[in-house]
Amino acid sequence: MASAESQPRFGQSVKGLLSDKVGSCSGDVIALTRQVLKGSRSQELLGQAARNMVIQEDAILHAEDSLRKMSIITTHLQYQQEAIQKNVEHSKNLQDQLRHLLK
Repeated sequence: MASAESQPRFGQSVKGLLSDKVGSCSGDVIALTRQVLKGSRSQELLGQAARNMVIQEDAILHAEDSLRKMSIITTHLQYQQEAIQKNVEHSKNLQDQLRHLLK
């Protein structure tokens, strides 16, 4: 009879161990799923950051191009200002000469 009684205990013990293992595996699967989701979210954030960097890089390149063009325009405006100043001085000289001739 002793062997008949130990058989159910052994079966229950195995069932208990199996149940514990299934619970442990379930916990591991849940933890793994969370890690995969975190990794997926991280990958998503990295992708968004890369897209934002490309947009910023394009904006910086556009700003550099605009600054270069403004520098060229500034140089041309300075040349024009110098030419106007020379013409004003020349005009004053001509006015002085005209006044001197009309006296």
